[in-house]
Amino acid sequence: MTVFFGTQPALATQGHGGIEGVYAHQFAHLFFLFAMGSLIYWLRDRGLVRDPGWRMIQYSALFFILWNVDTLLVHALDDQFELIEVQRIGLWKIRLTDAFDHNAVKLVYYIAKLDHLLCVPALVFLYVGLRRLLDRDRPESSAGVPS
Repeated sequence: MTVFFGTQPALATQGHGGIEGVYAHQFAHLFFLFAMGSLIYWLRDRGLVRDPGWRMIQYSALFFILWNVDTLLVHALDDQFELIEVQRIGLWKIRLTDAFDHNAVKLVYYIAKLDHLLCVPALVFLYVGLRRLLDRDRPESSAGVPS
């Protein structure tokens, strides 16, 4: 019963210890961005994008690139340069304050924080691409049998 009613915070997010943690995190985003760019180059160079499965994986890599650019911007604005401050003023309300007191910066930050609009399609394209590759390579006799 303690498991269900005696809950503790899950601490599902990880804070970065000082600015060096932010730099390491930003570097990881850059590495992932360049890896996805290399994957797109490799797929196109070998002509694999003619196959529907690989084409979907290419689209996935493109959305992951866009997601990484987006998250690099958000991390730069709020963690690295501390240009944006987010204050919770209610259960469903936040206040954005920026160093320049300019609505354009706040709008860019707010839109960029909707990064799931780039990450979720990337994951869907990856799933569809892998599923198509799996279905293509599955023998005909087991095509209707779920795996």
